[in-house]
Amino acid sequence: MKLCERAIFTDKVDAVVNFYERLLNAKPVFRDEGIAIFREAGVQLLIHKLYQPEPQWPPCENHVGFAVSNLDEAVAELGQRGIAVEIPARNYDWGRAAYLRDPAGHLLELHEETA
Repeated sequence: MKLCERAIFTDKVDAVVNFYERLLNAKPVFRDEGIAIFREAGVQLLIHKLYQPEPQWPPCENHVGFAVSNLDEAVAELGQRGIAVEIPARNYDWGRAAYLRDPAGHLLELHEETA
């Protein structure tokens, strides 16, 4: 498991993107209306507009993402360690992912790496 993403959801996308452009001294590798992606040292910084998610989608919350090679195995292993997954593994537009929370309530994404 390795850190792969930090996602920030905001109603001030342009201001936040401008801040990170200045902080990182870099432009996003992807930019579209309401979204920007920076990549630094193998970690993706996703800045996304706030939205009301469909019931089958994960919450629209800031989160940290971890890449795993096999999502089903990772979820099963976490269960054996007593760590519950809140949103089971499924396919999304952005890939296969599952979600859980740390003891402080922070959302974490487990994202299956693709070739």
